[in-house]
Amino acid sequence: MKALVTGGAGFIGSHLVDHLVRQGIDVVVVDDLSMGDVENIKNRDLVTIYIEDVRNERFMQQLLQQENFDYIYFLAAVASVADSIERPGETHAINHNAVLSTLEFIRAAKLPIKQFLFTSSAAVYGNLPELPKREDSRVDPLSPYAIDKYATERYVLAYGKLYDLPTVCVRFFNVYGPGQNPSSPYSGVLSILTSCLEDNKPFTLYGDGSQTRDFIYVEDVIQALWLITTKQANHQVFNIANGHELSLNSIIEIYEKVAGHQLDVQMAAGREGEVKHSVANIGKLINLGYSTHWSLKKGLGQYWKGARHATN
Repeated sequence: MKALVTGGAGFIGSHLVDHLVRQGIDVVVVDDLSMGDVENIKNRDLVTIYIEDVRNERFMQQLLQQENFDYIYFLAAVASVADSIERPGETHAINHNAVLSTLEFIRAAKLPIKQFLFTSSAAVYGNLPELPKREDSRVDPLSPYAIDKYATERYVLAYGKLYDLPTVCVRFFNVYGPGQNPSSPYSGVLSILTSCLEDNKPFTLYGDGSQTRDFIYVEDVIQALWLITTKQANHQVFNIANGHELSLNSIIEIYEKVAGHQLDVQMAAGREGEVKHSVANIGKLINLGYSTHWSLKKGLGQYWKGARHATN
């Protein structure tokens, strides 16, 4: 078996690559390293890595033709709302056009893949009041990032049904775990919290802290992706989350207890385009055989332990 992981040197991608290698799958990574790092891949000696941009159609088409992949995991993306607002054109080229180009080549060349998995985002749901968010809930994407993710989902599923391609989409909620880069201005809030707790730096809280999120530890994410692959659950969308809603204020309180000291919190105005409340219904994933193994407290304990170990 052979798998392609675009964005495979990034946070989630590198964890997926390591899992696939442990399953005995031959893995090829394409990553331009704009957000990723080859060092994130533990088993990199067993992986073929191309430092390349997914927008390079000639390269991507040659790779797809010569490698004859069984599984394609498309994680490469401009991965933040704030970044997409600053660079909407570049975001669209990467988050939409590159995916569509890849799908079109698979269709035109009649490549015999077993699954094409596209990673979308809970951002597609926007600020509509219905909670928890189901895969068939109304959507209201508020940013170029969310708009591109939703539009690309529709293409991925339509290609699957129209051309009999084994496609599937997943919507990540708030993923955290080892390998996130806290120095990035677009990093996940938990990695920023970790950095602030480690270095006794002030944490900037945008808004009043009542905004809620559904956090999922990265190992649960990988479990879900592998389950979808092995079950060949095609032509569907799956929420990838824990199914529990927590406010940012309560998350800070839990993490302070895990770390054993208080955080210096500085308040700031809320950010444009930010979703106020978010929690997932994960019934579809559970019906597939999924169960979460990491509560937020357990995950934060492991995350904090790993962060402290890395700095000592």
